[in-house]
Amino acid sequence: MVSELSYLPSRPGVYIFKGQRDCVLYVGKAKNLRNRLRSYFQDSALFEPRKAVMVRMVKDFSYIVTDNELEALILEANLIKQYRPRFNIIFRDDKNYPYIKITVMEEWPRLEVVRSVKKDGNLYFGPYLPSKVLWEAITFIRKNFLIRTCGYSLDKPIRPCVRYQMKRCSAPCARHIDREEYMKIVGDVRLFLMGEKKELIERLDEKMQRLADDMRFEDAANTRDMIFNLRRAFESQKVIAPELGDIDVIGHYKEGNSIVINLLFVRSGMLIGARHFFLESPLAAEDPEIIHSFIGLFYAKEIIPPSIVLTNVMPHDADAMTEWLSDKKGESVRIDTPEGGKGLELLGMANDNARLHLNSKEVSIAEDTLKILKDNLNLANIPSSIGAFDVSTIHGSESVGAFVFWEDGDFKKDMYRHLKIKGVQGVDDYSMMKEIIERVFKKKDIAIDLIVIDGGKGHLEVARKVIGEFGIKADIIGIAKKPDRAFLLSGKIIDLDNWLYVENKASLLLKKIRDEAHRFAITFHKRLRDKRLAESPLEKVPGIGKKRRLELLKHFASLDNIKKASPEEISEIKGFSKGVAINVLEELKR
Repeated sequence: MVSELSYLPSRPGVYIFKGQRDCVLYVGKAKNLRNRLRSYFQDSALFEPRKAVMVRMVKDFSYIVTDNELEALILEANLIKQYRPRFNIIFRDDKNYPYIKITVMEEWPRLEVVRSVKKDGNLYFGPYLPSKVLWEAITFIRKNFLIRTCGYSLDKPIRPCVRYQMKRCSAPCARHIDREEYMKIVGDVRLFLMGEKKELIERLDEKMQRLADDMRFEDAANTRDMIFNLRRAFESQKVIAPELGDIDVIGHYKEGNSIVINLLFVRSGMLIGARHFFLESPLAAEDPEIIHSFIGLFYAKEIIPPSIVLTNVMPHDADAMTEWLSDKKGESVRIDTPEGGKGLELLGMANDNARLHLNSKEVSIAEDTLKILKDNLNLANIPSSIGAFDVSTIHGSESVGAFVFWEDGDFKKDMYRHLKIKGVQGVDDYSMMKEIIERVFKKKDIAIDLIVIDGGKGHLEVARKVIGEFGIKADIIGIAKKPDRAFLLSGKIIDLDNWLYVENKASLLLKKIRDEAHRFAITFHKRLRDKRLAESPLEKVPGIGKKRRLELLKHFASLDNIKKASPEEISEIKGFSKGVAINVLEELKR
C-alpha cells in the first residue's frame, strides 16, 4: 500500500479508507491528496489512540480527484452521509427539520409544513426545533389569519370544506374573497413570521379604522381582537438579538472522547429553536476539525443556511466552507467567531447547553429504531411523533374512540383523547373512525409524523381522506391483528412478525403504540358499559325522579319485590298514582 502513495496526484480531492470486505472506515478531504495520505502511513507518525486503531484496520484506500477544495468539501459531506463511516464524526439525527412554507408562486398561496427546502421562489421560515414551536405558530396563524392550508387545485371554484365553516379559512376555493384582499392576508402572515411587529400592527390599525369609518363594526371588532392577540404573541416571542437578524450559533463541549454540539437557531432576531447532537466516533480531535465536520454534515441536509454562522473557532478550510454555504443560500454567508457583544453571549449560552447535555448523559430515544420504521414502512420522514386511533364497540352499543400520542420515546398522556361516538348509529367502524379523526384534529393542531390506524385497508382509506381535508402532512398506516401486519397507502401489506432480529424493537414499538390505543379505548368502553349496567332500571321510568325511587326502594327493599308488587300496592305509596304504578311495572318487566 505504501508503494502506491508515490503515484498519488498532488491535487485536491477526497480519500476513502476501507477495512475488511471493503467496509468504509473513514472519508476525508485534502488540498493535496499525496501529502495527506502519506501522513497516515509514515512509520514515524505519532497518532492518538483512536486514529492509530483506524490506520491498523485500513486494508485498502481509494480517492476521487476534484478541481478545487469546494468540490472536495461537498463530495466529502455527501460520502459521509452515504456511508456513515465508523471513524467519521456522525450523528444519529439524519432527518430534515420542519419549515413553514408560503406558496407565493401559486395564484392562491397556502400555508404548509415541509421538511424539504427548494429554490422555487416560495417563502420558507425556519427551521423550527422543537416542532412544538412550529405548531404554536401554525395554530396562531390558522386562528387569526384566514389563509388556506389545503392542497386542492383552485383552477375552478369548488365547495368550501369544514375549515371555512370553522372560520379558519377565507375559502378562496369558492371565491368568497377576491385575490387582492387574500394577498393582503398572505402579506400579514409573512410579516408575522418575520417578526415585523411594528409594520404588521400599523397595517391592522389602519384596517380597523377604515372598517369603522365604513360602519363595518363587527369586522372592525374582529380586527381589534386580532391586534390584541398579536401583541400577546409578540410579547411571548424570545427576541434576543434583533440587530443580528438570521444566525445559527454552534456551541460545543467535549470531555474525553465525548462531544456534544448545541445549535441555536435565531431568525429575525428571535430564538425559534435549539438542537443538541451527541457526536459518534469522534476521530477528529482538534476543535477546527470538529466544527468543520459538523458544518459539513449538518448543512449537507436540506437546510437554508442563515446569513451568519457563529462558532467557537474557525473551521478548517473556512474559505471553502463559506463559499459552499453562500452557494446553498443564494447570497453571502459569513462564518464568524465573535469577540464580544450579543454574539459572544449567544455562543456562551450554546456552550453551556452543550456542557449540560453531556453531563446529564441525555441520549435521544430509539432513533435507530425509528430509522428502521422509516425504512421498512417506506415513510417520508423518521417518525419522532406518532399518534394512534382505535374504536371500541359491542354491537354498536356504548361506541367510543380513542387517540394516544407518542413522542421522543414516551407516551404523552396529556395529548390523549376519549371520544363518545355521537354521529353513528349501529355497527359502522369506518364512519366511527372518520368521526374520531375529524374531532381530534378539529380540536387542536398536532405536530405528528406518523398516524397509526387500528384496522386494515378500508380504515386506512377513510383516514387518508380525513387528514387530507385538514391539510395534514403525515404518513399513515393501518395495523391489523392476528396476524400483526401493516397496511400502507401504496397497497403493500407488511408482516410485522417477520422482521429481522435487529428490527424487532421497531416492530415491538409499533405494536406497543397500537396496543396502547386499544387499551385506552377498551378501558373507556368498559367504564361506560359498567356505568350503564350499574344504573337502576327505575331511572328509565318517565316521571320517576330520585325522591320517588328512594321511596319505592324504602318501601319494598329491593327491585325484585317491586316487580312482584301489584299496581294497587305501589299506588298506596305517597306520590304514586295507579297510572304511574303501571308505568313502573311495565318498565321493570322489559
